[in-house]
Amino acid sequence: MTPGGAGSVVVKVGGGLLGTSAALERLAAAVRAAARRRHLVIVPGGGPFADAVRTFDATIGLSPVAAHWMAILAQDQYAYVLAERLPDATIVWSPETIASAHADRRVPVLAPARWMLAADVLPHSWEATSDSVAAFVAGAIDADLLVLVKPVAGPLETVTDRCFRAVVPAELLVEVIGIEEVERLSAVVDRER
Repeated sequence: MTPGGAGSVVVKVGGGLLGTSAALERLAAAVRAAARRRHLVIVPGGGPFADAVRTFDATIGLSPVAAHWMAILAQDQYAYVLAERLPDATIVWSPETIASAHADRRVPVLAPARWMLAADVLPHSWEATSDSVAAFVAGAIDADLLVLVKPVAGPLETVTDRCFRAVVPAELLVEVIGIEEVERLSAVVDRER
């Protein structure tokens, strides 16, 4: 068993939720309810922080390597937003710190830059986004389920990045939930046991 993982549910929280009124409050309530039932690991998207990198890349130009790592660092920034807003949340950086957070009955919010830099498993391009980071994390910790919380739900093929299918473990259950239905998070977590 990988530290912090087996039996866990990875919940990737899209950065686009910041553009939806009261989305973080609704997400916080859903996470609180789901965390009573299962060990969650929150993986942030990049949100407006990654959008700033995209804008800079389009305007000034970045190498693929610089853009990739800056976008991953954007996820770290959003992690701090989520950890501040989610009940009983704490920032983590690795499988070991995920396990420690669970042992302390906290909800781990992953700031993925350190782990992703050490693993360096994704292509350095805009074809790999935080969805692929979440898929990698779910596989690395042997999670039972990956839930992608997006501004709007849709078929997996249309709401994930181009690298997602290559990264997500074949046996991993994946569910997409739009913010309009985020209250279903507990039901999804229970159903997938």
